[in-house]
Amino acid sequence: MIKLLKIEFKKILTYKIFWILTGLYFLFLAAGLLMAEFMINNMVDNMNKRLPIPLPHITIYFFPWVWQNITFFATLRYVLIFPAIVMIILITNEFTFKTIRQNMINGLSKAEFLISKLLIIVLISVVITCMLFIGTLIIGISHTSDLTFAMVYEKSAFIIGFFITMFTFQVFALFFGFIFRNTGLSIALFTLYIFIVEPIIYYFLKSPIVFSNNISKYLPANSILSITEYPAIQVLKNLMGLNLQNSVSFISCMIPMGYAAIMIGIVYWVLLKRDL
Repeated sequence: MIKLLKIEFKKILTYKIFWILTGLYFLFLAAGLLMAEFMINNMVDNMNKRLPIPLPHITIYFFPWVWQNITFFATLRYVLIFPAIVMIILITNEFTFKTIRQNMINGLSKAEFLISKLLIIVLISVVITCMLFIGTLIIGISHTSDLTFAMVYEKSAFIIGFFITMFTFQVFALFFGFIFRNTGLSIALFTLYIFIVEPIIYYFLKSPIVFSNNISKYLPANSILSITEYPAIQVLKNLMGLNLQNSVSFISCMIPMGYAAIMIGIVYWVLLKRDL
């Protein structure tokens, strides 16, 4: 396992685009978190102009709700696209520069090659999750009065949901990279599917005219992004009628993990059958 990680690190250290896109992920996440409270309170101010009893200003950064709020913004598709593109580039470069063939010549099996990529996905997910965990703790502690351990612990399962979202979304990107092998084509088709194709399918299937049981929530990308769904803002929940989740459910995590297992299985089968 250490040997496989060392091989991957040697490749990553030479990829400037890896560090650029990783930096952009944290930049967009930080910008989103900074803007979130401002945008919410701006919406509240606009509502207050039409309401007889004004609503109070809202903070989204206090425990225990800060876990849910920050992981929600950290798993928006506009933010997750950056680590996903990084993974696509790491995969497709193996075919572009024939390094996958060289690895096979040097004695690496196809199973070990796939495992090395999955280890990188796990490592990236762990590092980003740890950074988000530390950042959320600092933000929550600085915004919460009368802090207790119970308040900090209460919604912390959302950070586990974030890790699963990060892991499965990158596996999804890995799947596109392995199937199409070309960097530009893989990124274009992945982005098209995430931002256009599946949202269209989602709203079509969500219609009660088409399916009354709302199977749209089981679509691959939607199931991944639904692990941490809405920010926990009780005032807006009451006004807008949003059905906000109170916790990360087991089933919401298992559906994306099931998709990830299927995609990994397909990728391994493709590795065995296709010429490198």
